Amino acid sequence: MSVEGGCLCGAVRYRVDGPLRPIIACHCLQCRKTSGHHVAATSAQRGQVEIAGEVQWYASSDTARRGFCSVCGSNLFWDGPSANLSIFAGTIDGDPGVRLTGHIFCADKGDYYEIGDGLPQAEAADPALTTQVGGA
Repeated sequence: MSVEGGCLCGAVRYRVDGPLRPIIACHCLQCRKTSGHHVAATSAQRGQVEIAGEVQWYASSDTARRGFCSVCGSNLFWDGPSANLSIFAGTIDGDPGVRLTGHIFCADKGDYYEIGDGLPQAEAADPALTTQVGGA
């Protein structure tokens, strides 16, 4: 499988040559604050992601950082301690070949919306929902 994507202005582009994890919606406070809503993200093994252009990284915690375009500000990546890089699903060009399969950090969701799609929901992190691609 191969997908491509990038930021709004085109200054950052990426290509993934390999499988993607199903998309998970994260409703944690950090995701809501950085995106303006919840984040829908997939992930791929780091070695299968090729990035062109300058990504600006923000250390959002002691163990994770968020990558965005320094020109247009598009949120692109979440990078934590695993062997995978999370990719914001809305930045993928066309059909990513994976679908939304669940929600995490639902206890932190905004009061202004409900989750009504019938997919599994976890109050916090849930390894069963966010199992990494390739067993990493």
